[in-house]
Amino acid sequence: MATISPRLALLAGALALGVSSGANADATASMLANTCAGCHGTLGHSAGPASPIIAGINRVVFVDMMQGYKSGDIYSTIMGRIAKGYTDEEFEQMAEFFNTQEFKPAQQDYDKALVDQGAKLHDKYCENCHAEGGIPLRDPDTGEDAEDFYLLAGQWTPYLAYSMEDFRADRREIPKKMKSKLDDLLEKDGDAGLAAVFAFYASQQ
Repeated sequence: MATISPRLALLAGALALGVSSGANADATASMLANTCAGCHGTLGHSAGPASPIIAGINRVVFVDMMQGYKSGDIYSTIMGRIAKGYTDEEFEQMAEFFNTQEFKPAQQDYDKALVDQGAKLHDKYCENCHAEGGIPLRDPDTGEDAEDFYLLAGQWTPYLAYSMEDFRADRREIPKKMKSKLDDLLEKDGDAGLAAVFAFYASQQ
């Protein structure tokens, strides 16, 4: 049986990797993103309600979240351990990949009777930071992100609810402005108000 010397094997490996830098960058971004598919679905289209849809996610938000998980600044059950395996450059590559995927809202049940109230509460408490009902904010001419945004409209309700629980239980730092608005909402409308807001987001399918 013919054998291949270690030197030839290394040369073959080098040639296999010697593709153009652009093609290699694309392949790397895709490969990195594929490791997320188990929880977040193919191309970031999560089919499981506890894992958020990340297709179309804002680049800055994605990188900030991953860095927060990695450092431990953002509470998580598993993402902190996963994030430790990646560099900031790899976070940037994944952010670019997922940002360019089409956002597809979750197909989920919701209480239609709560939607109108939820829309009013969103306008009152959330719209200043989560504009246009919480949808992805794109420049209509370029398709690029118009500003930093979080995916709220069409996001899985259980994920939003779990995230809110983390904020309320002080497991995750909440921005001062958001805390003030949330406290006002809960004081006046209670948990039923939150449920209405979630129903409004879920209705945007």
